[in-house]
Amino acid sequence: MHALVVGGTGFIGKHLCRELHDRGHDVTALSRSPGDETLPDGVETAMGDVTAYESIEGAFEGQDVVVNLVALSPLLRPRGGDEMHYAIHRDGTENVVQAAESHGVERIVQMSALGADPDGETAYIRSKGQAEEIVRESALEWVIFRPSVVFGDGGEFIPYTKRLAPPYFTPLPGGGKTRFQPIWIGDLVPMLAEAAGASDTEDPHAGEIYEVGGPEVLTLAEIATLAHGADGRPVGIVSIPMGLAGAGLKSLDLVPGSVLDAVPGVPRMGGDQYRSLRFDNTVERNDVDAFGIDESDLRTVPAYLNAENGDVKA
Repeated sequence: MHALVVGGTGFIGKHLCRELHDRGHDVTALSRSPGDETLPDGVETAMGDVTAYESIEGAFEGQDVVVNLVALSPLLRPRGGDEMHYAIHRDGTENVVQAAESHGVERIVQMSALGADPDGETAYIRSKGQAEEIVRESALEWVIFRPSVVFGDGGEFIPYTKRLAPPYFTPLPGGGKTRFQPIWIGDLVPMLAEAAGASDTEDPHAGEIYEVGGPEVLTLAEIATLAHGADGRPVGIVSIPMGLAGAGLKSLDLVPGSVLDAVPGVPRMGGDQYRSLRFDNTVERNDVDAFGIDESDLRTVPAYLNAENGDVKA
């Protein structure tokens, strides 16, 4: 099978390219700035920007499946403003689908997000929902994944949490009660690879939307406590009223991102990041069992942090 991983040099992309390659597939990683130093020998690279159709179109020739992973982080305000979510997620997906259809690609695996909704509360969620509509209305066989936050080597969630919630004195909106269901990258990528490589004759995944999360639900405060605890630093949670936190974060929409970037230790946030903290990032039903996986066998955040520090191999 010939697989094109759009966003193949990003966090999830690098892991997925390796997984697909190990399964014997011919893999090409497409990105704006491809580098092969972290990809296995034999993985091809191609350069292109999903917002510019002509730059990516040629990479789809001869491919059987495309996995679209290109995304902006919901954790930070994008450079260029929230409208960049629509340029990347919605318009970028439209270009990916058009190129795939033009070159006879059979299947697309689309990385979406929990809560994706064209009428959702944040630009990130709305653009992800609109991208899903484009995929579902295409002529391609499709599979859509909606994961909770993904953690692991090279991921941003744990480092971001440590910046947002510093040790010792730890002010958090609403006391950090927003709930997440973090899934380890090593558990997620085999599911993506299976969905990409399912056979045409017995295909249980075509036309499915999978909401997936890890084996435990943790609050933001609990994740911060675990992350700093692994470094031997305590956390002292101070609850900031959500209204006050909202006013402060919304006011940051008026501050240029370049200014925030110049302040050490301050995440580039705004009103959408406040709005995202108002709803939980958890699954109602964990669809990992569609891939023959028992939720209890998934890796936990504590096991990952302990193993990272050499304390526990789990």
